[in-house]
Amino acid sequence: MKLTLKTRFKAEEYTIGSLLIDGEYFCDTLEDKVRVLNSASDKIFGKTAIPAGTYKVVVNYSPKFKRRLPRLLDVPYFEGILIHRGNEAEHTHGCILVGENKVKGRVINSAQWERALIQILLDAIADDEEITIDVIR
Repeated sequence: MKLTLKTRFKAEEYTIGSLLIDGEYFCDTLEDKVRVLNSASDKIFGKTAIPAGTYKVVVNYSPKFKRRLPRLLDVPYFEGILIHRGNEAEHTHGCILVGENKVKGRVINSAQWERALIQILLDAIADDEEITIDVIR
């Protein structure tokens, strides 16, 4: 299964994108600000979106959130990048929030989109599919 995150809008404090599953639009995303990352020192902790690239995705238990969530592996300069619910840039800390971008700078109905995404990914895993995400800036 191939997820694609395409950036649509870059603001001073946040980034809005679209999440596609196998080329089909799934939902909107909210992330921190996209910054040029030539080294770890270019990253501002908790306020920087992950860099463009292709990453393997697994679903495992998050001790912080106390539920299974999609986790991106081997993201340069980042650890613990998840796809999860939340509504504003302050909730991201580098992670990808899913929902509907119907309010400027926010996503809404995030919990339902998180649940739907996890079910789709768990079904793919049950079918022995490898899951990747292409982040396109």
